[in-house]
Formats: sequence, C-alpha cells, structure tokens
Amino acid sequence: MSDLSEARPVDAVRDGAQVSRRVILLLAVTCGVAVGNVYFPQAISPTVAAALGVSPDAAALTVTAAQFGYAAGIFLLVPLGDRIPHRRLIVTLLGLTGFGLLAASAAPSLGPLVGASALIGVTTVIAPIAGPLAVGLVAEDRRGAVSGTLLSGSIGGMLLSRTLGGTLGEWLGWRAPYLLAATLTLVTAVLLSRVLPRTVPPSRQRYPSLLAEPLRLLRTEPELRRSCFYQAMLFGGFSAVWTGVALLLTSSAYGMGARAVGALALVNVATMLCTPLAGRQTDRRGPDAVNLVSMLGVLAAAAVLAFGGLGGSLGMAALVVGTLLLDIGMQSGMVANQVRFYALRPEARSRLNTAYMTCGYVGGSLGSWTGARAYAAVGWPGVCALVALLTAAALVRHGFARRERRGAAASLPLAVEPERSATV
Repeated sequence: MSDLSEARPVDAVRDGAQVSRRVILLLAVTCGVAVGNVYFPQAISPTVAAALGVSPDAAALTVTAAQFGYAAGIFLLVPLGDRIPHRRLIVTLLGLTGFGLLAASAAPSLGPLVGASALIGVTTVIAPIAGPLAVGLVAEDRRGAVSGTLLSGSIGGMLLSRTLGGTLGEWLGWRAPYLLAATLTLVTAVLLSRVLPRTVPPSRQRYPSLLAEPLRLLRTEPELRRSCFYQAMLFGGFSAVWTGVALLLTSSAYGMGARAVGALALVNVATMLCTPLAGRQTDRRGPDAVNLVSMLGVLAAAAVLAFGGLGGSLGMAALVVGTLLLDIGMQSGMVANQVRFYALRPEARSRLNTAYMTCGYVGGSLGSWTGARAYAAVGWPGVCALVALLTAAALVRHGFARRERRGAAASLPLAVEPERSATV
C-alpha cells in the first residue's frame, strides 16, 4: 500500500533553516568521491592483470563487478533515502564502501578482488541519494543550481579518478589507488556525520513496497516518464559515441592507443563548469527550455562528430569539439530532468530518482550495444547517425509535450466559463 498521499513534506531542515553552501559543496565532493570508486578501476585494470598474473579480460571483471554492483545498488538501496534519515544512510554506506576498498587493496588474488569490487559498487550509490537530499534542503528557486553543482562533482570524480588512479597505479602499484580511495571515502564519512543536518524520512513503507514504488511512479507520473525518455535517448547516444570513439581512435584512421581515449575524455572536464550554469538557467527559464537547448546541442554534436572519421588534425578537432558539445548537452539535460521530476512528489524523491536512474542506465547500456554494432556495420558515420536518430526521437517527444500543454491552456477558459455564467 502506497503512503505517498500521507507522507510529510521534507523540503526543509527541522528548524526551517536553509542549508549552507559549504554543506552543498561537501555533498558535491562526496558525489565525486563515490562515483570515482566505480571508474578508477578502469584505469588500473592492466596493472591488476600484470600483478596478479591473469589475463586482461579476467582483470576487467573488477570493472564489470563494480558497474553491475552500482546498478544493483541503485535499485536496492536508493529507495531507502525515503525511509531512513539521510545522514545515517549516507554515512553508513560510505563506511561500508571504505571497508570494501580496504578489503580490495588487501585482496590476495582476483576472486576476492572481484567480490570486493561488487560490494564497492553496491554501496557507493551516494550520488543518487545525495541529490534528493540536497534539493529538499534549499529553496525551490535554487534546486536547479544545486543539482548542477552536485552533478559537477560527479563528473569531476568520474573523469579525475581515471587519471589519478592510472598515474598512482603506475607509480606505486594497483593497491595504492584502492588505499587512497578508502582514505578519501572514510574521511568524507566522518565529515558528513558532523555537518549534515538531520532530516525526517517521509515514508514508513516496508522495504518490499519501497522497491515496487518506482514502477508505480513510472506508471502514474507522465512527467517522470518524459524525463526518463529524454535521459534514455541522450545518454544512449552519449554511450554509443564513447563506445565507438574507442574503436575509431585505435583503428587505422588514427592508429592511437587506448590512452588516447582517456586523454579525449579529459576535455569534458569543462562540463563541470557548465552544469551549474544549466541549473541556474533551469531555475530561471524552466526545465523544458533547457531540455530543448540540450537536445539541439546534442544534435549539433552529432553533425560535428561526423567529421571525426576523416582522421588527421581536422578529424581530431572534430572529436574534441563534438564530444564536448555532446557531454554538455547530455549533462545539462539531466539537470533539467531532475528539477522537473523532483517537483512531482517531494516525499518520494529517492524513489523517483531510482526510476529515473534505472531508465537512464538501461538507455546507456542499449546505446553502447547498438553503437558497437553500428560501427561494425557502417563505421563511424553509423554511430553519428545513431546519435542523431536518438536525439530526434527526444525532440519529437518534446514537441508533443509542448502541443499538449498548449491544448491544455486553450481548454482552461472553457472549463471555467460555466462557473462564471452560473455566478451571473
């Protein structure tokens, strides 16, 4: 039985005070630390293979285990953000993640390391929990900016963890990045236990009901479904590009190594500066306006990226500019989507976010799969065409939404006209 209609609002701290900027910034750093725990193993996988005497494919299981664990954590743990006080939940998960990282650093062989990686993935789902917490602690006109700030932290963690992890792994061995990540995670847990305000959980549902609630919300909330569709399309295109660009850079067109992909990804650090701006524009102009601009930006990115297949300096410039446009468009759209669906049910933000993140993750996985096959079938132009097709689908859905709103606005005077006549 759903308790959504009876839940208490959680849009303020107990005493009604607004949370300080330092808490928001600390939450952004925490998101970066947590997300980085999933991505830094990608950079040290070859080092793990050499040190443990296993094949590169076998060592890559540490990455796969962390990613599948993260997906499981989104489904199993993020809904608890509506049931357990945020400070207790976040600090507990950070503590478990820290101990998982320590266990990974001491793993004597690949099997225990893969097991520890799965645990790390499951428990490091802090970003999807911190987002609903943060927007409930600030005024409504700051929610876009706050969402953008937390997303910047996640992007920074995703990008910088690969670079730092790879460099540290080459200098000191594969265990060093795990030890550093454990230290950062546990220190963050201690800090948050001191500064996070106390919140009252809005739901008293049992755990099985919490797990089923995201599906019910998808069925009953059209605006959530729309946000999920936008994210699935744009993140699918994003994943297709980064799957295909690895194949392109290592092909005869460029003849580069796998490190070139990491170097190209570092260009997207600039996105960290753009997502807070997208958040402020969402607060000022509304989510739909930012969604439209983000979709047009991704469509432009597909056109620019098409020149990447030429190779040489011109092709590389197209890849740099195109991937930057793509990342800015996708991440800005994500900020707008979150502001839209967080406003639907303030008492169920964690469950809304579970539905949204799951749909986005499914879209990204399918994008990677279709992107690899598009590249195998027709080469790099096929990947760019796939991005354009997915974005066009999002634009068509956006057009229908605008038409529906205009129709609803036009019918409003007719709905109140009989009431006026009766009064007369």
